[in-house]
Amino acid sequence: MPNHQINPNNWIKLYSDYLFNYTITRVNDREVAQDLVSETFLAGLKSMKNFKGEASERTWLVSILKRKIIDYYRKINSNKGKAEVRMNYNDDNAEGDWLEERVEDTSYKTADERLENTELGDAIYACLEKLPEKQAEVFKMKTILGYDTETICNELNITASNLWVIIHRARTALADCMEENWF
Repeated sequence: MPNHQINPNNWIKLYSDYLFNYTITRVNDREVAQDLVSETFLAGLKSMKNFKGEASERTWLVSILKRKIIDYYRKINSNKGKAEVRMNYNDDNAEGDWLEERVEDTSYKTADERLENTELGDAIYACLEKLPEKQAEVFKMKTILGYDTETICNELNITASNLWVIIHRARTALADCMEENWF
């Protein structure tokens, strides 16, 4: 068994409040938020063998939760075929989540859809390589690796406002690059 083990016995104690607060700001319905957190724990139990230890246990659960929230909005969205779901991002942890929205659960995808998802990931990373080094580093730390603002600011010796300017510039440049090279 790999060294990166997780312990679901502690999930409720350690993560339920955080996951609930994360969800309630996005769905604004206590019952739905509780259901989504429960579904997240269930999905985590079912996919424990897929946990690679590349992120913290909490970050892994949040990534599952994000897919659950997106699926929830897809179900209630009148345009069910829409590929992108617009969500309200108000907190620091949500900045840049537009990238994570595109990371999908591939377990039910066709070969063509899996190929398209891989190509999209390659396009995102190709665009990241075109960014100035500091923009790419800050964007990866915040959006892909899920570091909190304080950690990034301390590590790179920048202010929080500087961080958000860099994130904004990186997002704008990535959007332009993706528009040119993918969409």
